[in-house]
Amino acid sequence: MKKILIANRGEIALRVMKTAKKMGIRTVAVFSEVDRNAPHVLFADEAVCIGPAPSNQSYLKGDKIIEVAKKLKTDGIHPGYGFLSENADFAEAVEKSGLIFIGPKSRAIRIMGSKLAAKEAVKKYDIPMVPGVDEAISDVSEAKKIAKNVGYPILIKASAGGGGKGMRIVEKEKDLESGMKRAISEATSAFGDGSVFVEKYVTSPRHIEVQVMADTHGNVLHFFERECSIQRRHQKVVEEAPSSVLTPELREKMGVAATKVAKACDYVGAGTVEFLIDADLNFYFLEMNTRLQVEHPVTELITGVDLVELQIKVARGEALPMKQEDLKINGHALELRVYAEDPLNDFLPSVGTLETYELPEGDGIRVDNGFREGMDIPIYYDPMLSKLITYGKTREEAMELMLEAIQNYKVKGVQTTLPFGSFVFAHEAFRSGNFDTHFVKEHYSPEKIHQKNAKEAEIAALAALFQYLEDKKTLQIPIN
Repeated sequence: MKKILIANRGEIALRVMKTAKKMGIRTVAVFSEVDRNAPHVLFADEAVCIGPAPSNQSYLKGDKIIEVAKKLKTDGIHPGYGFLSENADFAEAVEKSGLIFIGPKSRAIRIMGSKLAAKEAVKKYDIPMVPGVDEAISDVSEAKKIAKNVGYPILIKASAGGGGKGMRIVEKEKDLESGMKRAISEATSAFGDGSVFVEKYVTSPRHIEVQVMADTHGNVLHFFERECSIQRRHQKVVEEAPSSVLTPELREKMGVAATKVAKACDYVGAGTVEFLIDADLNFYFLEMNTRLQVEHPVTELITGVDLVELQIKVARGEALPMKQEDLKINGHALELRVYAEDPLNDFLPSVGTLETYELPEGDGIRVDNGFREGMDIPIYYDPMLSKLITYGKTREEAMELMLEAIQNYKVKGVQTTLPFGSFVFAHEAFRSGNFDTHFVKEHYSPEKIHQKNAKEAEIAALAALFQYLEDKKTLQIPIN
């Protein structure tokens, strides 16, 4: 593999290109008209414009991307995450074109792309699953029977869903019919598939995922877990590795379960198996993401592996260079997704120009970034600017470094999730490890950030006054 095309943009396109360059592989960037001067375009060895700004006219044009890849004589396509990364038809088209898809086979993407098909595939492997029904339903009376059997509250979920779309929590029977209608409508609109299923809603859940990697030689490894319970609108904002609640025994059980899920669909490449954990530390299979995850850097830091490098090696037919017993957890890593969103206004996207954009630096600090000062934030794509990652020997060390790094991350022109990050990493519930996916609902409000900012301003003012008075004393010392 001497040249690859990265079918993505922003920080993940840059992330993949940096590893490819390290491996001596040339890179091709594709870009929309609005991304013409983006960092990933300037970093690549070659770059091709594939269409106007809207993603359905550029980054989602699979045929156009394959055409460019073949014209420039690339060997493979890396999809990153988002866009076409979990599109089975695209993966299949890449395979049929004679190019290498740096990801799983299209069959595995299809199976795991449907939550119902995924549940069916892992049944025989004795993987714990949340009580419920593993077939699509649309009849309210049938849903009522299931809900009565598993007990309220229940969760109505879109089979083809993700990112919190097509999902409704129903606390009481009287709300079931309206909840189903809304979930089906939202699922149809978002995914073109209105299939929904019903399962028991796990109260006080933690969202734990396990990184897996499989090669074409029958080896499947897990690279331990990531804690992803700090979410807004069912989407992750803060991740860490390892989780502060898993025992070594539970970690091993979940790791083995994750590798079984991968085997259930003949998986190849990097994937993530997601689980829910309840208050009693029972774990349940949720779904599998058939791609590299946004939060993969925290796993890289605690294991010392380059997951993108392993993806490329596996894609070109190499065996994984390590065994399970070779992998060890070393230290602790945290990640904050830095979105151009306003945490003081319900995390709504914040559009504007990056008038100031200065990244923190130092030992233990990593920023996977896709922007630079002076750039506009396009309205067409996910508003993530970067991922701020810190690493320490202990969780406490990583947290303190994260708070310092957030302070040194300077952004003007748009609102970001940096203040929210400061709130999370300083909060007692997070620091103690005693939190779940309801953290934002239970602990966060914009007023608390306002109060924190006011307190910091008061302290800064008192410090300035103290310094002024001290300086005044010095100036008034009589000279003999």
